[in-house]
Amino acid sequence: MNSEKVRGIGMTSQRTRERMVQRLGDQGICNLHVLDAMLQTPRHVFVEEAFAHRAYEDDALPISFNQTISQPYIVARMTEVLLAGLPDNPRILEIGTGCGYQTAILARLVQHVFSIERIAPLLERTRVRFRELQIGNVSLKCADGSFGWSQHAPFDGIIVTAAASIVPEALLKQLASGGTLVVPEGGNIQMLKVYRKQEEGIEALDLEAVRFVPLLSGVER
Repeated sequence: MNSEKVRGIGMTSQRTRERMVQRLGDQGICNLHVLDAMLQTPRHVFVEEAFAHRAYEDDALPISFNQTISQPYIVARMTEVLLAGLPDNPRILEIGTGCGYQTAILARLVQHVFSIERIAPLLERTRVRFRELQIGNVSLKCADGSFGWSQHAPFDGIIVTAAASIVPEALLKQLASGGTLVVPEGGNIQMLKVYRKQEEGIEALDLEAVRFVPLLSGVER
């Protein structure tokens, strides 16, 4: 991917990205590391070319295979909540790689991201994009994310980018003690929830209403 495309022009320029970050601060995102990661990551290269001019608006946008890229506020909000209270250089499991934007944000902030996507052709596109952007601290796997990735567990943090009717038990088991899991839950009505694993048990907290595609089982080749 050439440097000019990454830098962007006009509605995909650095100045447009700076305005997005200013808006995120106004919306209550206060982690400066998260804001810097949002500033440095070119969202326009993760969306379909027809929507590149809208990449820095605060909207979810369609990507291939009936999936979406989450709005910048939700990406920043989930990242900020996930990282709060975690150790330095945490290891993160992401369920739902999608186009890889959330993954790329996390990759700037953590030691390593283990990311699972169930749609094989979508994952392959994202794999190529990561190579072009030289993102190296990410491991990708095509699988049913409900089962997690036990080979690399436990994880300091787990983030789910699709709505689960209930949190898969495997994910809670693969969360390290003191770890945080961020997940949208529900069907027609969804709530962004945080689970924190303590010695005395799992603590759950409701954050805000959200809208995500559903977490589906199986793999699409």
